[in-house]
Amino acid sequence: MKLLRFQSWLAGLWAGALLAIGGIAAPSLFAVLDRQLAGKGAGQIFSIEAKVSLAFAMLMFLSERRRVRDQAEASGSQSVMTGNLLIVLAVLFLTVFGEFGLHPMIEAAKAGQPTALSFGALHGISASMYWVKTVLVTWLAWRLTGQQR
Repeated sequence: MKLLRFQSWLAGLWAGALLAIGGIAAPSLFAVLDRQLAGKGAGQIFSIEAKVSLAFAMLMFLSERRRVRDQAEASGSQSVMTGNLLIVLAVLFLTVFGEFGLHPMIEAAKAGQPTALSFGALHGISASMYWVKTVLVTWLAWRLTGQQR
């Protein structure tokens, strides 16, 4: 039960951080700074967020594997795959692909180098992936909170 409580707290903290960064911090930069400086600042914030999300995802993955393994041993079940684990893996994929796949292409497009897609298209994909990730982490927090009964 303590592990589930820890996971709920961790997922809630993670969801709150994602919402604060994407919904408050980044838009605030563009409201008070010129576009180029705000973009540079937002890029730095999202780069830090990706690394923090990797840490959150790894903690959540390890704790979920432990919790499910303990449940399987107690009930004699063989399954160690859960919906929560799938959500964490999806968020992990979105984070890694966004930071290490899309971000370098966005930087290349900003520098005027040829890329498969325009800066606007890459930025749109990146932003969409970020909000999907945020929804998934929020859903994970909701699911974990509901499992505590």
